[in-house]
Amino acid sequence: MTAYQTVVVGTDGSDSSFNAVDRAAGVAADSGATLVIACAYYPASKQDVEKAQDVLRDEAYQVVGSAPAEDTLQSARDRAARAGATKVETVPVVGEPVESLSKVVTEHSADLLVVGNRGLNTLAGRILGSVPSEVARKSGVDVLIVHTT
Repeated sequence: MTAYQTVVVGTDGSDSSFNAVDRAAGVAADSGATLVIACAYYPASKQDVEKAQDVLRDEAYQVVGSAPAEDTLQSARDRAARAGATKVETVPVVGEPVESLSKVVTEHSADLLVVGNRGLNTLAGRILGSVPSEVARKSGVDVLIVHTT
């Protein structure tokens, strides 16, 4: 078996998703792979932005649009570097997590997708489906589901 060349990991800024980033960074470091860290988000509507700006003034950028995703990605990049990953890219993606991860895997020709297991053992996850189970079912590449909870 050849080593992975490109590893994609998804994060939403939660502690459990950062645990998945740590594991993905370790895999990438061990195999000399590029690590691509993705964060899905929804853009704020113009009305939401204006409302936030009325209340928060210059601080509005911190809670609307892609700023929280960018902050999450920077934190994840820092963690990945501490875990030994040397080739790290970050990608904010507008949309649902499952579709966003699939898009990033395709666009970066990844051969491994890493996600945390959060949601797999919840009632809602069993009934509605969770991100880990959906990506495992739909992915065309290897999927590593990291025990993070």
